[in-house]
Amino acid sequence: MPAKRASPTVLLTGFEPFEQELLNPSWEAVRALDGWKCGRATVHARLVPCVFGDALDALDRVMDELQPVLVVCIGQAGGRAEFTPERIAINVDDARVPDNHGRQPIDVPVVPGAPTAYFSTLPVKAIVRELRAGGVPASVSNSAGTFVCNHLFYGLMHRLATHPSAAGARGGFIHIPYLPAQAARFPGAPSMSLETLVDALRITVKTALAVKHDVAETGGQLH
Repeated sequence: MPAKRASPTVLLTGFEPFEQELLNPSWEAVRALDGWKCGRATVHARLVPCVFGDALDALDRVMDELQPVLVVCIGQAGGRAEFTPERIAINVDDARVPDNHGRQPIDVPVVPGAPTAYFSTLPVKAIVRELRAGGVPASVSNSAGTFVCNHLFYGLMHRLATHPSAAGARGGFIHIPYLPAQAARFPGAPSMSLETLVDALRITVKTALAVKHDVAETGGQLH
């Protein structure tokens, strides 16, 4: 097992493009922060395949390498208008479309025999509060879907809950809107600029490192 690093490491992951897209806003935003210093912590950005199983293998390798104290995985959510930290990951793969290797699991667990769900250990409501204060549209999301995003989110939270090397580390998942160039192909679809997405990630990392106990304020939805 690699030794713990002298200075804290933050891992940000983004996905490769999928479903005929030429880019993925998650990777475009994440890679802009590779090497960024947030206090004593250093951010490392890594690309993850949009493939069931392979995404978790890639996450395991980089977590073994970096031993991060904080992991924030980012994914595209076309149609959403806000920066949305996810509250919960569920133990099911149910793919609406095939992944980038043609895999399309239906109603199978991410991790057989593991808990039904895990809550994010990010301070999701504090993150939303700080994002809004910084002028970024944001809200708590209560569903990460059942595609590779939720697959990666659940796998991350299961590792953080069970792997000895992850003791004390925190993590979660955030869905983000299309970039404007993508939304132009879908008239009426909302988007968010790359500059805003990168600023939002900076706020997210700063808040997650500073806030150990989430704030108690409404973040619920009627449906």
